[in-house]
Amino acid sequence: MTQISQQYPSQIIHAIPGRIRLRVYRLIESKKYPNKLQKILSKNKHVTRIRINITAGSVVIFYQNKGLAEELIISELIALSNKADRAGIEIETSSENREKSERGAWQELRMPMLATSLALLKSYSPIYIPRILPVAALTLAAFPVVQKAFKSLLVDRNLNIDCLDFIALFLSFIQGKTITPALVITLHKLGDIIREQTARSTEIQTADLLDTIGRYAWVKRDGAVIKIASDRVEKGETVIVYPGEQIPVDGLVLQGKATLDRSSLTGESLPVVAEVGTMVYASELLRSGQLYIEAQRIGNKTRAAASIELLQNAPVYDTRMENYAAKIADKLIVPSLVLAGVVLATTGDPARAASILTLDFVTGIRVSIPTAFLTALNHTTRHGVLVRSGRTIELLAEIDTIVFDKTGTLTLGNLSVVGINTVNDSISQERLLQLAASAEQRLTHPVAETIVNYAKEQNIEILPRQNWDYQVGLGVKAEIDGENVLVGSAKFLQHQGIDLNGFTVGGSLIYLACNGEFQGTIAYADPLRSQSRFLIETLQNKYKIEIHILTGDNQQRAIEVAEQLNIPLDRVHAEAFPETKAAIVRDLNRSGKTVAMVGDGLNDSVALAYADVAVSFEDGSDVARETADVVLMNNDLISFLEVIGITKQTKTIIEQNTFLVVAPNLVALGIASTVGLNPTIATLVHNGSAIAAGLNSLYPLVQHQLESNS
Repeated sequence: MTQISQQYPSQIIHAIPGRIRLRVYRLIESKKYPNKLQKILSKNKHVTRIRINITAGSVVIFYQNKGLAEELIISELIALSNKADRAGIEIETSSENREKSERGAWQELRMPMLATSLALLKSYSPIYIPRILPVAALTLAAFPVVQKAFKSLLVDRNLNIDCLDFIALFLSFIQGKTITPALVITLHKLGDIIREQTARSTEIQTADLLDTIGRYAWVKRDGAVIKIASDRVEKGETVIVYPGEQIPVDGLVLQGKATLDRSSLTGESLPVVAEVGTMVYASELLRSGQLYIEAQRIGNKTRAAASIELLQNAPVYDTRMENYAAKIADKLIVPSLVLAGVVLATTGDPARAASILTLDFVTGIRVSIPTAFLTALNHTTRHGVLVRSGRTIELLAEIDTIVFDKTGTLTLGNLSVVGINTVNDSISQERLLQLAASAEQRLTHPVAETIVNYAKEQNIEILPRQNWDYQVGLGVKAEIDGENVLVGSAKFLQHQGIDLNGFTVGGSLIYLACNGEFQGTIAYADPLRSQSRFLIETLQNKYKIEIHILTGDNQQRAIEVAEQLNIPLDRVHAEAFPETKAAIVRDLNRSGKTVAMVGDGLNDSVALAYADVAVSFEDGSDVARETADVVLMNNDLISFLEVIGITKQTKTIIEQNTFLVVAPNLVALGIASTVGLNPTIATLVHNGSAIAAGLNSLYPLVQHQLESNS
């Protein structure tokens, strides 16, 4: 057995071509690790089957060679095993810490609840309760409030809401009351816990750079081709990239021609052709052909690495909900204290002063507003949407600009055949599709795969292909059913001497000729999601939100989508790399707009991080999903529309709650400061308004429940 790593001791037990058995000790040590290992290995393109034996602490991995060296695949699988090990450890640690934090928060509520219970029993229960018990419990429950008040006064030298809490509790306590201060402390602590529970529980996670740009590179050194770690390539060296591999460096193509999938970097759905003189970038996938590249940027200097660095340095705002109570109450503290002092000085009646301080506007706001946010978060969850914080609810209600990634967000992100056109009656649409699919069978080009899959869906027989020749980036020439067939771009057919008979060249089309005559075209596209039109129409017309499209795709395709969705063309930003996307979002934000960004890919992550609100999908990339403030768990754009409606309703409820709390307390305050008001009545007004505001906060949830039951 060979020791692979001392820190993550995966060992090779046995290996034959196509199968490897590893000893993985974490399988025995961790209950969560086997699922993590299964998930991360199954995503690898070489792996065909996995068999895990937890008792033995081993995993058997079956894989396909696909032309790569056995040792290369084995090295990759071992690296994945070690990666899963590290990820498993991190997840468990984070989960344990989060659970401990949550338990600690709720434990802090025990003493206030005990003090309230003892005070109620003392006043209303026939059971004898020594007064020392509720007093002692209240003293212990009030200790954190006292600490905060003295810290504010003596350390921060600031008169804030904590000071007002302390004064109100002190006045009630010296009057011999225990129920009111105990209940106030309990309600305040409950509000604090709600705010803590709605804070974001996870930090932004970034992608492993080795996964993004490839772990290895084939380079020419001293006349030989050798494999080295991708970050050990030297500038100016020649890197060779074979079909199915990710480009490991940024550089210039010296030799060869290939079809590239750059969706991980730009989000562009359609492949591009790279040839001599083309600049290519790390993380782009070589679908067909072979390239010799002059390395210009390596490792963390590549464009992909720079995108990750931008993400790491992006401003991640504090996502705890804004403490509206503190903002409002802080403005009322000094006036309340001054008014109470004036009344006490002029009337000599401490009860009036106590009534004024009791009517503090604070309790109702501190309880009702967190409850409104918690209700909104619960409501969005019921709609299949994860909203990570109360602050996100607040910001979503203020959104006036939304930037949508095109590919995979407004569109499905997968190519589809959308039309077949013949130019004469000598061939049917079915025959044209059959010839095209037969010529393009087993090619790795995405458009070829789309045509073949579509033909199979239409139950069209794929005929044998003979004497065929594929030219990367242009098309294929083949003998099908005794006929000479050309399938590819207009340029390809024209170079073969085919007259297109004045047919307008353009758009996303594949051209077909048979026996030297042009026969027709197959149109393909990345179609819109079914909800996109309704979503954009509602956002623009109902909510008056400014919509932008931001994509790495080319200008023509971006404009086509914008026109279908009635989005002004001056709000279309095409051919944008990740850093460009981030700059556009920043510029919109700096112009005074509150910006939401909706995207699903690694290439969108930087822009997502710089938006006021980041929105992604459950099946989006790991980085995009972890960066997002809002995750559409059912991958449905309409649910995002529902969330916006919920946040605007929440904003209205908060405004209503402020009125419900301030109005009665303000009236009572006027009475207390003039003709006088019994402290008991003041307490009823104070607590009654808090209860009314709290119930108002729960209304949307109750309404939703009633609608669900009806």
